Amino acid sequence: MDMSPKLAAAAERLFDRHGYMATGMDRLTEAAGMSSRTLYKHAGSKARLMAHVLSRRDRRLMARLEVRTVDALFAALEDWVRVEGARGCLFLRTQAETGGDTPEIAQAVAAHKAGFGQRVAEIVAADLGQADPALAEQILVLFEGATHAAVYRGAGAVTAARAAASVLVESARS
Repeated sequence: MDMSPKLAAAAERLFDRHGYMATGMDRLTEAAGMSSRTLYKHAGSKARLMAHVLSRRDRRLMARLEVRTVDALFAALEDWVRVEGARGCLFLRTQAETGGDTPEIAQAVAAHKAGFGQRVAEIVAADLGQADPALAEQILVLFEGATHAAVYRGAGAVTAARAAASVLVESARS
């Protein structure tokens, strides 16, 4: 897909702020400054555009999560919330809105969540010096929960999850 960076950025902003279903193609064309014909030429469909947005966001998030400790993982989430805002996980919100019935979106969400789970497991293993699948699952759930709790509790939810993660890591070390 030949996606204009301006279209991709505008679409991500709108989908993140208003959701997939509430963001119409008229709003997207206006934000991207292009005709609907040009938008469809670049995006193909709204679902393909959303899948592209999710793939773009996955790359950006995963680049931030190039860390070696669980504490740094939560520090990265604190930074993400500060810079990007606290609206919850765009992947899970979009999956919920579409009910998992839009193949392009379901595939993008599944790929992200698999990669994210693997990244968390790698971070836990690097931090402990060995794999610990149970701890990795606990850290993943804390991270996901903090992402969503920050929507209504603010950045303090991430700080609380960071403290809880620290307790879990220290317990696993002893």
